[in-house]
Amino acid sequence: MSEQKKRILTGITTTGIPHLGNYVGSIRPAIASAKAAIDAGDGDAFFFLADYHGIIKCFDPEEIHRSTRAIAATWLACGLDPEQVTFYRQSDIPEIPELAWVLNCSCAKGLMNRAHAYKAAVDANLAKEDTDPDFGISMGLFSYPVLMSADILIFNATHVPVGKDQIQHIEMARDIAGTFNFKYKPLFTEPSAVVDENTPLLTGLDGRKMSKSYGNTIPLFGDGNPQIDPEKALKKAIMQIVTNSQAPEEPKDPDNCTIFEIYKAFATTDEINELAEQYRRGIGWGDAKEILFNKINSEIAPYRARYLELMNNPKELEEILQMGAVKARRQAQKQLDKTRRAIGIKPLAKLK
Repeated sequence: MSEQKKRILTGITTTGIPHLGNYVGSIRPAIASAKAAIDAGDGDAFFFLADYHGIIKCFDPEEIHRSTRAIAATWLACGLDPEQVTFYRQSDIPEIPELAWVLNCSCAKGLMNRAHAYKAAVDANLAKEDTDPDFGISMGLFSYPVLMSADILIFNATHVPVGKDQIQHIEMARDIAGTFNFKYKPLFTEPSAVVDENTPLLTGLDGRKMSKSYGNTIPLFGDGNPQIDPEKALKKAIMQIVTNSQAPEEPKDPDNCTIFEIYKAFATTDEINELAEQYRRGIGWGDAKEILFNKINSEIAPYRARYLELMNNPKELEEILQMGAVKARRQAQKQLDKTRRAIGIKPLAKLK
């Protein structure tokens, strides 16, 4: 395992429709990173739709289905090449939940007790009167880090791009891998978390972090409905960005403005400096929003046609995902077979 090439693995939870923050913070850098590794010949990449993770918190079957379709179409439209990477749906790989069970059986409960999501849910219950600490907490939420570990370890991924809030899960995957390797046989690579400190976290329409839970997102390609014009939806959302009441001729502070902050994630250094100067000279908010829309649209417009094509052709999407599942299962079956044999689950004898 020490000689293993770099293997990048990225999971995308199938809840919600991709927005601008997802594109800047995850989609764009992940695709670029995978392409660089493949072009350099020093690794490969796995991308998957984490639909089993999605049902931990989302209990709307239609939402899971709609989100899966839109997320798959988005990543492919933005340049993910299913011929170069392994792109699959988590639920199409039955070896993953089987490995999760095996890992559950050697994972300490105390490790799961320390998971941030679980602790936050318990703390929220403890803040209420006469409420059981585990009220409303499912086993899916509690053991989420084990399933995430199985996602990673079934393919012996070496590098997992995550946000800072997910670093603990990678540390847990390392702990779970190490425990299994010590108890049975060294089969699993201990993965490394990859956190890009330079990746911008976009502010949403209301000045808070762009998040579906806040309802302040800017859609990347619309709301997942192929009948709605996504370019118009993008412009409409940008025009709703909250600003102050300064008049057009008044000088404005570019470093204290959501419009300018989002613009920086798409513009060159010269373009950023030019718009900052327009802020200091005085610029109307409508003009600033128009500049932002044109800059974003110029980058994502080339992807939009492919997105709409895929959204209107779910059969093509399914074929791509099934192709990826075949590739992924070749790897997963080998790793699971080694795991089964390591724990003593193997044929009693060879049969003719």
